[in-house]
Amino acid sequence: QLRQKIGVMFGNPETTSGGMALKFYASVRLDMRRIESIKQGDQVVGNRTRATVKKNKVAAPFRTAEFDIMYNEGISTVGDLLDLGVTYDILVKRGAYYRYNDEPIGQGRESSKEYLRQNPAVAAEIDALIREKAGLPVRQAGA
Repeated sequence: QLRQKIGVMFGNPETTSGGMALKFYASVRLDMRRIESIKQGDQVVGNRTRATVKKNKVAAPFRTAEFDIMYNEGISTVGDLLDLGVTYDILVKRGAYYRYNDEPIGQGRESSKEYLRQNPAVAAEIDALIREKAGLPVRQAGA
């Protein structure tokens, strides 16, 4: 929960309530902000969120991550597949279009996510390629 400090001219005027003790005792502190709303038509179905690590005693601090939080679903795994697929050059994004193996997946982020939901074999293939390029263990079938 954020509060505003009065009279701060330089630096961030935001602070957390509870005094200094909570800041010292915490092992990990995250700053999570909504970047944009995800809409289907006029209805909001989720939020694009940015998480910034403000303090971390167990790993590297000051890193950021962006992900989709969908209502009634949670963190969108297919949204992460799209983001990481583009990052690792597995998917090609030109304008609003996503392509995999020179075949169009969809126009726009939401239609591409829907395609991956409808085609779990393609999503699993992209997931395996991402894990291979990132040096992570590949998921076994049925696990």
